[in-house]
Order: sequence, then structure tokens, then C-alpha cells
Amino acid sequence: MMTAARETLQSWLHRPLFLAILAATLSTLLLLAGSLFVVKQQIELRESEQMNAQGGRFVQRLEQLFGQLRESLDDLQNQPLRGCDDDMIATLRQVSFNYRFVYEAVYIDSNGSCSNRPRQSGLSVARPPDVRDATYSYWLDTTTEPNENRAALMLGRGNFRVATSRGHLTDVVDLPAGGSLLVVLDHGRRAIPVLGAEQLWPPTEPWQAKNKPALQVTKTRLIYRMPTDTPEYQLVLIAPRDGFHVPASAWWILPISLVLGLGIGFQVFLLARHRQSLDAELNGALRRGELQVLYQPIFDLRSRNCVGAEALLRWRRPDGTLTSPDLFIPMAEDTGQIRQITDFVLHRLFDQLGQLLRANPQLYISVNLGACDVMVPRIGEVIARLLARHRVSAHQIAFEVTERGLIDVLVARENLQALRDVGHQVLIDDFGTGYCSLAYLQTLPVDCLKIDKAFIDALGHDAASSGVAPHIIRMAHDLQLKVIAEGIEHESQASYLSSEGVTFGQGWLFAHALSAVQLIELITRGRRRLGRRLEDEA
Repeated sequence: MMTAARETLQSWLHRPLFLAILAATLSTLLLLAGSLFVVKQQIELRESEQMNAQGGRFVQRLEQLFGQLRESLDDLQNQPLRGCDDDMIATLRQVSFNYRFVYEAVYIDSNGSCSNRPRQSGLSVARPPDVRDATYSYWLDTTTEPNENRAALMLGRGNFRVATSRGHLTDVVDLPAGGSLLVVLDHGRRAIPVLGAEQLWPPTEPWQAKNKPALQVTKTRLIYRMPTDTPEYQLVLIAPRDGFHVPASAWWILPISLVLGLGIGFQVFLLARHRQSLDAELNGALRRGELQVLYQPIFDLRSRNCVGAEALLRWRRPDGTLTSPDLFIPMAEDTGQIRQITDFVLHRLFDQLGQLLRANPQLYISVNLGACDVMVPRIGEVIARLLARHRVSAHQIAFEVTERGLIDVLVARENLQALRDVGHQVLIDDFGTGYCSLAYLQTLPVDCLKIDKAFIDALGHDAASSGVAPHIIRMAHDLQLKVIAEGIEHESQASYLSSEGVTFGQGWLFAHALSAVQLIELITRGRRRLGRRLEDEA
């Protein structure tokens, strides 16, 4: 059941139209989600900035208001009049005239009280103050009537009281819709609304009561705490959050995300079609004989004698163009065609070089194995039949595997050991470019490490990778492994590597990739180097 489902899924994943639709849908959703996230962040940032700016204005205006109320009380306290008479009432009226935010001024003693607004007085002088400090007393929310001419905030000192009206507070404080201005008392346990609706306090939503930032954003509210000089109370401005609404200017996100998603889907469709056509073309290339095997000679760096070669695959199209192995080999590994290609290389190798190998028992040819051949014992059966048919020794065929091909080290170790047990050499190709750790390398059945050309090119330069090759050489010597340096192009590189104990090398300094005929000529004539560098053949 699982196998059938897996095969069905694989068949769908090889359909270009399905892949294009899937890519377009996922990319559109991701682009849309990412864009909406950015818009949401910008909205929240702007919301916070507006609240911070508004809170800053509140602090400035409220300090101005409280400052006037305190100054008016100080003036009244310092003047000599005491008692409710015409002079006192005139003084109270003069104070309300001199200070813009003083709506009502009152004198109170044991005999009674008098006010500059005797007919409109909204002050409650009976209840104790809500807040008291060393000099002043504060009465908050002295009236709940909506009349703007009724007092809402009162300060007292000695026998005098001054109050500002709800209208004055509304002028000073530009309260947001649905917001409230609270005075928080009792160390944050109780809150009295001075303006706006009564709010549940403390908030039930998660928030940090003692957090240093003035503004805190919860899921539904913005809470701005204003600094005060009096520790007995704290001014808090609360405004509801409207929720996440995409502004009209941001609706361009949807069409742009859709267009980009369709564009990505179309590109995926083209790539899938190309890959599919490349897959079909590769099958045809095998039938039509367009694939060729060339051989990169491997030399002893001291004697400069050819000791072997690496089998390389080339795909030359009928129009003469070359398709890079970096393009079709990974695709062949994904589709499983790499098995057919490996078998082709092995058969071609024995057909072309079988006689040469029998005549030169010290010579060997290395063949690259894909990950799928490393993970199953199939290749051992194939090579055993070919060795018996062509009467070639197992030690003359080596197998190269890359670090990236060692998907499951335990399984790979078992299959590689089986190849070594019958006499084949095992080489790690392009060592240093994958993820094979030293711990794994010590347990793998390996005979030789091949240093990637990139690290050879870095020798003698200040590049960060210039020290990789010497490190690999030392590590290989510690593990008693042979080393082959790839991509040697200069005599200075060959001399340095030889002085470091590297025995073998390959590269254009010695020879380009050769055809079978050219390799046979090189071996049979026993030349240390070709008189001229031979180019790849068609």
C-alpha cells in the first residue's frame, strides 16, 4: 500500500504541469503571507509610534495642567485672607481668571465654604482625597456627569481647593475613540478613570506591570504609562486596538504576489519540461551511442610514469555540442538512469581496454559510482561477470565514491567492504567538499583520498582554502591512505605535492582526458609525458 502511494506521488512529481501549479500556489501563498506579515509589522509599528507620540503629548499637557493647579493653590495659600467674605470670593475669582485650567476655586473652614462658582459647584468636599503627598491632596473623578462644566479633577492644600472641569481636560487631552485616561493607585492595584469609560484593571491580558518601556501592546489594547513625579499614583492612557486591517494602499500585494507566483510556476514548468526532455534525450543518447568514455591518466609524481586512469563520461550531441556531466549526471541519479550509465561505462571500459589491462597487470582504471550503486550490492555482481569474461584482475578496477554519495554510512561501509574483499580499490573522490567526518573516514574501507582541484588551485595563494590540501595530506598519512591530487596544471604544484609526500596526481600538466586509443598509445610507448597535450576527442 505504501509502495503504491509512493509510486503515485513520484509519478505526479515528474509531471511538469503539476509541479508548475504546485510551485505557483506555494510561492503565491508564501509571498502573500510574507507581504501581509510585513504590512502587519508596519501597521503595528505605526500604531505604536502614534501612541508613543500621543502619550508624549499627554505628559506635556498634563504636567502643564497640574502645574497650573499647584501654582494656583500656592498663590491662595500664601495670601493672608481667611474666611468666607466678599474679598475671599473676589480672590477666588481672580485666581480662576489668572489660571486657564482652574475652573473652580473653593475656600473651606469649619464655618462653611465659598466658591467662585457658588451656583455650579460640583466639588465633593466631604470624601477623603484619593492621593495625598507632603504638600497636596488629589481628588479624582469628582463627578461622573457628562456636563463639561462640572469639575473632574481637584487638588487641595490647606483650606483651599482648585479643580479643572471635564471640558478643560478634554481640551488638554485628545483622547482616542474608546480610550480612557486612568490614575492608577495602590501600587497598581486600583485605577480611577479621569476621562473616558471605566476600564477593567489590572488588565486580564498578559502584560508586564513593571516593564520599563512606557508603551505596551497587548492583543486588544495599547497601554501607555506616563511618568510622574509622585510615586503614589501613575497616569495611564489606554486605547483599544482596531485589529489588523489591510489598508487600501496595500491591496497591491495580492496581484503582485499572484503575478510573481505565476512567474515562478512558469519557470518551474519550463525547467521540468527541460529536465523531462533531457531525461528522454539521455535515454536516446545511450541508444544512439552519443555517450563516450574518455580516460584521465594518473601519474606517479616522482617517476612521471602513468599508473592508471580515471574513466570519464562525455555526452556529445549530434550537432557537436557537449552537455556537461554536472548537468546530466545528477539528473540521471535522480531518475535511476545512473545504473544504466555505470553499466555502459564498465562495458565500454572492458571492450576498449581489456587487452591493455591484461598486458599491464600494474595498471588500473577507476570508475565513479553514483549514490544508488554505493547503497546496494548490485555493482559487485556486474563487475564480477565482466572481470571473468575479460580475464582482468579485480585490483585493476577501482571505484570512486564522493562524500555526498555516502547517504547511509553503515550501508555504504558494508557494500564498499564487499568490493574491497574481492580486490577492488576504493577511492574517496573530491575529498573535502562534502561532509564526511574524520570519525566516519576512519571506519570506511578506503584505500585512497583524491584532493579536489579547488584545493590544489589554492596552493601558493592567500585564499582561505590554501591550507586545506596540506591538512588532507597529513590526515591521509596518519590514516595510512594514499593520496591522488586532481587538477594539477603547474609544475610548481606537482613539485610541492611531491615534497609533501603525495605519490600520485592527474591534471593538464601531464595530459588532458584521452580516448582509449590515445591512452593505449601512452602506455604501450612508455612515454613519461605526451609530446603534446591531447585534447578531448569527439
